[in-house]
Amino acid sequence: MNDGQPAAERLTADVVVVGGGVAGMVAALECAKIGLAVTIVERRDAPGGCVGRIELDGLTLDSGAESFATRGDGVAELLGSLGLDDEIVDPNRAGAWLVWGAGDGLDAAPLPKTGVLGIPANPLGDDVRRIIGWSGATRAYLDRIKPILRIGRAHSLGELVRSRMGQAVLDRLVTPISSGVYSADPELLDLDVVAPGLNEAMTRTGSLSGGVGQLVEQRKAGGAVRGLRGGMHTLVDALARELERFGVTVLTGVEVTGLARAGDGWTVTGEPVASAADDAVAEAAVGAPEAASPLEITAPDVVLAAAGRTSLGLLEAAVEGWESTADWPQGASVELVTLVLDAPALDAAPRGTGVLVAADAPGIVAKALTHSTAKWSWLAEAAGGRQVVRLSYGRAGQPNPLEGRSDAEVAELALADASAVLGVPLDRGMLRASGRTVWRDAVSHAAIGQLDRVRSLEETIAAEPGIEVTGSWVSGTGLASVVPHAKAAAARVRHRRVAPDGTA
Repeated sequence: MNDGQPAAERLTADVVVVGGGVAGMVAALECAKIGLAVTIVERRDAPGGCVGRIELDGLTLDSGAESFATRGDGVAELLGSLGLDDEIVDPNRAGAWLVWGAGDGLDAAPLPKTGVLGIPANPLGDDVRRIIGWSGATRAYLDRIKPILRIGRAHSLGELVRSRMGQAVLDRLVTPISSGVYSADPELLDLDVVAPGLNEAMTRTGSLSGGVGQLVEQRKAGGAVRGLRGGMHTLVDALARELERFGVTVLTGVEVTGLARAGDGWTVTGEPVASAADDAVAEAAVGAPEAASPLEITAPDVVLAAAGRTSLGLLEAAVEGWESTADWPQGASVELVTLVLDAPALDAAPRGTGVLVAADAPGIVAKALTHSTAKWSWLAEAAGGRQVVRLSYGRAGQPNPLEGRSDAEVAELALADASAVLGVPLDRGMLRASGRTVWRDAVSHAAIGQLDRVRSLEETIAAEPGIEVTGSWVSGTGLASVVPHAKAAAARVRHRRVAPDGTA
């Protein structure tokens, strides 16, 4: 009996990838390369996920990730396979600043360069004392004389820093970085995830600062991050071209609502989204078709590459014996606001390539700012004298302060924050354009206990034929973690689907 709803369109594929972010696109491409018929289902109106684009004042800008970490070779290999080697660029090495509360006003200084996650290798260094003062630096130096037996193996980043170096280092140096990078309180971050090798280095050197110094010495030459001329969103364009070349079907504007076992395979059900542009995201489509009716797609293999809560919800309903995921951390609500300005005073990059904001900085709502035209020379050239800054909002465990505000209100707030953070008067007449990008489910892979939760998930998935899970919430933050993890998930699908004679 028809209840007035349109009949579902029934499709088949060899592999269905739920989620069209970079993880989903990479996994789909790896599967398609051996001849598998792959369909990507993406909720938004364009693929790319956290590596998106936004058009403002005639400029095409990154609306999400603007760089990639250089650790490992996964991202470099991917860029090379896509013909983007010559487009890789380095950022300005001027470095970032910190703004904090001082009396009734603000103070600012460059962040110390010889540290790990804000933990200083030299607590008495001039650049450290400039921020935490002599009393904070003296307390931090006590770490050097505390017995090593009192360290043990640390788990919480925040607890370790407080116990070894004191509250000033934690509040002024470490918390702004952990909030900006992981959208999480350092108390909740797993040290072995965010600073691999630091536990062992502390044991070898006898102190936290000594361990940090050893890790700093071991850093490979060159910058920790790089980018792409034209923006990281050009990676999504290149992936989209390859997906088209290998015949991958990309369905946008479709929200996956169900996952169920169907014989030896799976059925994925989805509904068209009324407005595929999530919240206030303004991203350009790349030619993907849009679905107009409910979908049912059956396939032997499914790759869940959607956001954490979406993927977990599908797993709970589909996998028999699946344990509750109530103990998984709640995702943070993060929003980026991009401003294009006529502000000649910013030509001198008065506070480097960006600024982190301590929680005690009065009157500032943003947690961080990137001065994009100061950071990337290609963008400064393209902007032709205009300035581009991006502000980040949403601290761990707190409601997003932009929730419920209109675009005009957000632009006004961001302009005021940028003025305070950069120490330069900025008024409404300087604002040429503004845009917003929202993520409501930023689950931190680095939360304490998350590694164990992910291992348990992977063990359950391994016993369930035909399903894989990938994405930053299981792989770790950033493309350097996401890309290899997605390729590994695809490799397992390929292994299951390749016949003994090598054919798919």
